[in-house]
Amino acid sequence: MTELTGQKIAFLTKRGVEQPELTEPWKAIEAAGGQPVLVSDEPGTITAMIGDWDHGDEFQVDVTLDDANPDDYLGLVLPGGTLNSDKLRTNEKAHAFVRAFMDAGKPVAPICHGAWVMIDAGVIAGRILTSTTRIKTDLVNAGATWVDEEFHTDGNLLSSRSPRDLPAFNAGIVKAFAAAARGER
Repeated sequence: MTELTGQKIAFLTKRGVEQPELTEPWKAIEAAGGQPVLVSDEPGTITAMIGDWDHGDEFQVDVTLDDANPDDYLGLVLPGGTLNSDKLRTNEKAHAFVRAFMDAGKPVAPICHGAWVMIDAGVIAGRILTSTTRIKTDLVNAGATWVDEEFHTDGNLLSSRSPRDLPAFNAGIVKAFAAAARGER
């Protein structure tokens, strides 16, 4: 039995997700015994990107936002990718999904552009987090405090800057999800 055995972790994505920001945390969750679940607004597959220009692999959507119940998941990972995050931040169902995790105090883990959806979901004001510098101004304008760290924890908000910080992000989210699984906050 490992740290996350029996625990489902939602990964909210759309086409254009930054592939390593999806696949590397996914592998870390699986290695800890957890069950990552790919949630998107449409059924079928999504195409990942490697950087902003190169197409990556196709990934099968496990459940749509219409059918995903936040109560079924221990936590939420918000992988970045400019295209993915830009599409999610205008999606009301994505906003509601993110708000449900934040309101319940469940761990929410954005990386890179992943925090963009949190601005439009109205859950970022007064929080401290990191991200790519490309959305720093957006986060600050939404009332957040931005810090330049490879991984930052602010209560249930677990954030990281970019793919170069994936080792710290993966270790940090597994630790936080395991604490949540034990009932620690």
